[in-house]
Amino acid sequence: MKLGPKAAAAALILSASLALTACGGGTTAGSTGGAASGPTSLTLGSVADLKSFDPIDAHIGHTMPFYQSAYDTLIQRAPDGKLSPMLATKWEYNADNTVLTLGLRTDVTFSDGTKFDAAAAKANLDHFKDAKGQDAYQAASLKSVAVVDPATVAITLTAPDPAFTYYLTQAAGLVASPKAIGTDGIKTGPVGSGPYVLDTKNTVKGSQYVFTKREGYWNKDLQKFDKITIKYLVDLTARTNALVSGQIDGALLDPKTGKQAEGSGMVLNKSQVDWEGILLLDRDGSINPELANVKVRQAINYAFDRKTVLEQQLLGQGTVTNQVFGPESGAYVPALDNMYPYDPAKAKSLLAEAGFANGFTLKIPSVAAFEGINAVFKQQLADIGITLVPETVPPANFVSDIASGKYAGTTFQLYQGEPWVAINQMISTTALYNPFKSQTPELSAMIKDVQNGGANSTELAKKVNQYVTENAWFVPMFRLNQMYYTNKKITVTPQLQQAIPSIYNYAPAK
Repeated sequence: MKLGPKAAAAALILSASLALTACGGGTTAGSTGGAASGPTSLTLGSVADLKSFDPIDAHIGHTMPFYQSAYDTLIQRAPDGKLSPMLATKWEYNADNTVLTLGLRTDVTFSDGTKFDAAAAKANLDHFKDAKGQDAYQAASLKSVAVVDPATVAITLTAPDPAFTYYLTQAAGLVASPKAIGTDGIKTGPVGSGPYVLDTKNTVKGSQYVFTKREGYWNKDLQKFDKITIKYLVDLTARTNALVSGQIDGALLDPKTGKQAEGSGMVLNKSQVDWEGILLLDRDGSINPELANVKVRQAINYAFDRKTVLEQQLLGQGTVTNQVFGPESGAYVPALDNMYPYDPAKAKSLLAEAGFANGFTLKIPSVAAFEGINAVFKQQLADIGITLVPETVPPANFVSDIASGKYAGTTFQLYQGEPWVAINQMISTTALYNPFKSQTPELSAMIKDVQNGGANSTELAKKVNQYVTENAWFVPMFRLNQMYYTNKKITVTPQLQQAIPSIYNYAPAK
């Protein structure tokens, strides 16, 4: 299968634009080099700007390093996804997994001198839930927080939440000084207990954010640099040029600009975070009656030559897949990656068996970031008789149009999170990307098993994965490579299931 030249050219530049939809260092010019004993600085290029420094505005992914510089979280997440102590030194659930007890550090202060204790932890959790910020879903199961003693809090959940400790490594776990919570000042001046403090004199909103090492910080192992600067560089060309010229030490690029970076001696730190494909949302046929038939949804899966699309559009930077759960999620089933090989003849046969031998029309929303890949999808579906009609919508309306059930399907990227996170993102009846609330008794029982499965929940999630793959809820194409480049003055470890590395993952090269 050969893709049209227009589609190929358009889709090649796709990945950098999509980085904003998903859906986790070294020395700069003028510093003394990578010696651990000398002053060091780290400068990063960011594809996303900061909304505000208020933890309620924190969002998983591209903006986490801003918050991680100034704030600690209750629990820390290692690069490989394992949970480790941070402000909480230990944690334990009760027998039915509805009460989580945290033991807390007693030697931590905030940058305003206020002492961190159980009351401070409670104040932050309560505020995060009540404020309903960008990642408010992380506190959806939070019922109440009780101070047991100055070094202990007990968190009661409305129901078991297998992802709750994970959320405490993210926005829900960020801890600010109780004196700053809810004030206007925290939006521009973070007051946390983190490894760095904001240098307001050299910080310019929308341009660059400068942090300096905080004196007396409780964990000096996390302070690998004297200064950290994060520059907002949304333009891909500008970001690439800044990296190649030495103005920044690390940035997210794409397959095309990655070639330029590698030619200049930059180092690729590759990881897979997002899957890309089509969400077949209308599985009950409310808008498109055809999609209520599982054979139609399976036919669409057989219609795509994923390997060729990946090679021609993204220079092979990814892995072909037929499932929406990644290898590190715990719910991954290797055999499902090849469940729908490219077979247009089988696709046509399935459509005929379903009563749609003459095909049908499927309308999807489209924004600039998806124009190229939608051209490819349109071409491939036409080969089996399905007419794909991408309808341009304002970017600001894209997600809301999907969530409101305005379209029967959509091209999208979603990150491959923890099983319970992923289920509540795209599969459960409360999921944002299940607007028609598709569900069956069998699937409902499987989801309940995951929720109540405790330590076995990830293994139980494999059944959910198997079910939605066999029933073709989605049309996954490939797991995309996140192409994060650095110069040779620093080292960095990618962060599992996060768009870019955590701030803790950088170090001067030895």
